[in-house]
Amino acid sequence: MSTKEKVFQSQFKEGAYPFYEELRQENPIFKMSKVHNQTTWMVTRYSDVKELLKTPSFLKGFSKLYSNGNEEGIEQNIFRNMMLDLDPPDHTRLRKLVTPYFNPKTISSLSPRIDDIAKELVEEMKEKQGPVDLIDEFAFPLPIIVISELLGVPPEDRNSFRKWSNTIVTASEGEHPQFSQDVKDFVAYLDDLFERRRKEPKDDLISNLIQAEEEGEQLSRNELYSMVVLLIIAGHETTVNLIANTIYALLQHPDQFNKLKEDHSLIESAIEEGLRYYSPVDFSTARWVEDAREFHGKTLKRGDVIFASLTSANRDEQKFGNASIFGIHFCLGAPLARLEGKIAIQHLLTACPNLELAPHTSPAWRKMFLLRGLEQLNVTL
Repeated sequence: MSTKEKVFQSQFKEGAYPFYEELRQENPIFKMSKVHNQTTWMVTRYSDVKELLKTPSFLKGFSKLYSNGNEEGIEQNIFRNMMLDLDPPDHTRLRKLVTPYFNPKTISSLSPRIDDIAKELVEEMKEKQGPVDLIDEFAFPLPIIVISELLGVPPEDRNSFRKWSNTIVTASEGEHPQFSQDVKDFVAYLDDLFERRRKEPKDDLISNLIQAEEEGEQLSRNELYSMVVLLIIAGHETTVNLIANTIYALLQHPDQFNKLKEDHSLIESAIEEGLRYYSPVDFSTARWVEDAREFHGKTLKRGDVIFASLTSANRDEQKFGNASIFGIHFCLGAPLARLEGKIAIQHLLTACPNLELAPHTSPAWRKMFLLRGLEQLNVTL
């Protein structure tokens, strides 16, 4: 089994940190695999990761290197136009369309609604007998409700929306028997929702995207699909991991958890440290080498694939003192995820001061490549 295949395994996630530490010291630009004439690389040091993500000649969009051929199935179309996989000017054009929904003023205005959702979920969770899965009962539903409302998904459709979004995310874990059918159902639903919003616009993101024109160019249908899918992943799945991973780290470090219980003003610092310590996103999306070049001692060929290990960069000893210790460090993250995480942890601390891991619980990491999230987090309240 190649290293690229191993990183999908839960066991790899569990033991990844010593592996990354060794790579940072001995082989920071690591050859993960080679298939035919294409090599896949992993970058592990903080400074190199930063350089990789800022270098325009490491392309997000592989279409500049490879033809899409005749592969035009809907499963490909909903992912092909994602901002994460596009370079300027397309990335810039699409980003401008959603920026107003994620500026500080707009995010701040969501706080009362997020607060109500978190309070309701905590109260429902406390009514259950015995241990509860914090992910299924709290960390998962909170952001899916928020992003559904932001997009304009009607409440009665939310369960179907959650099912489809879960299919899209878990497809990265390997074969998903329902993937093709679920994607077709999801797209059919979106087509109907787009048409309803086109005829009767509302004050939601989907209505505004449909109406938006940037420099005279309206979004294509495939760009609309991809934007909604991206917002599901960026606005939902990463927040699930942020909340659950941070709580897990706190439960593993009772001294830090006790400090937080005694002083709730430290919650924002706890969120930042959660982002660093158990990064919700393990790897950046793929970058493609535009032209052959040297990169810190390694020869990269045109068409090679290169991933930045955000998990490794956030544990780099050259950037963070005592990098393997859960304490006071900072890293970048999304404002909405931060706000949801802050409110979520605030309510858990207030309503569940005796929160503990359930007896005989050994949480396992999900088998995912790009993301880092737990399968379950069973706790007692």
